[in-house]
Amino acid sequence: MSNLTLNRYIPAVEKIKQETGEREYPIWLLVNPKHPAVRHNIWTPVLAEIQDKVFRVIHSRIDTSDIYIRNAVKVSELVPNTLNWWGVDVAEEIDIFKEIVNEHKPKIIISFGAFPFEFLRRAYQVKPEKGPKFWSTANLGQEFGKAIKNFDITKTNRIPLLRRVVETAKFTKDPIYVGRQDGETYFHYVGTQIADKIIEHKDSLNIWI
Repeated sequence: MSNLTLNRYIPAVEKIKQETGEREYPIWLLVNPKHPAVRHNIWTPVLAEIQDKVFRVIHSRIDTSDIYIRNAVKVSELVPNTLNWWGVDVAEEIDIFKEIVNEHKPKIIISFGAFPFEFLRRAYQVKPEKGPKFWSTANLGQEFGKAIKNFDITKTNRIPLLRRVVETAKFTKDPIYVGRQDGETYFHYVGTQIADKIIEHKDSLNIWI
């Protein structure tokens, strides 16, 4: 389906829902429109851990009322699958997103799951391009570790999170996600890691209440 055909059938209200918040906000979230529940199931508990660590260390809180949240593509029908990786319409969405990030230069973009992270990589022209099956839990975990280790406040930091977390024995023993404390949850691990970077660069982030 072409971009023009999609535009003909997408109501204006649906297009508006592709983004919420302010583009000037330094922290962005990039999500898959097929999985809007990540905002509650993943981001909410991660944010709670971030806020807790920030408050304990610097006695302040992050004002998230204007956080910029964007669907990678405007409608879920454009999300590629294993037989459609990568379509012309998605490439157009990437070009639009590239213009937005080049103009506003956020400090942190947090993505959720395989498609938003690969979308983000392609927007920043990271090579080689990866297929849909490459971004396993383990590979996304490795990329999270790299993002934290190489965090640079003078650039846009691309931080991938999982789209879904299953609390199983196998998961809690995964060395990618378990911290120094036995049984540390995924939310606590990634939340405190992100919080540490925010605290370290607190004077460079206009995000405080």
